[in-house]
Amino acid sequence: MSFEQTLARLEDIVKKMESGNITLDESIEIYQEGLALSKQCSTMLEEAEGKVMAIVNKEQGIIEEFMISQTKEA
Repeated sequence: MSFEQTLARLEDIVKKMESGNITLDESIEIYQEGLALSKQCSTMLEEAEGKVMAIVNKEQGIIEEFMISQTKEA
């Protein structure tokens, strides 16, 4: 799925959970799906950020290895 599709599915999950019209078992199931999708979105954003930083560095003539982990806060 694309980032946009993943985000749209997350929004659907939130609406469904906020509606209160689902069972506890359904809530747990879609909550787990939501967590997985959230991690997937986060990974996609980190990869995009890395690509942008590489482009910026290249345009500025900066040669350095860029690691995604450098941007994560402890």
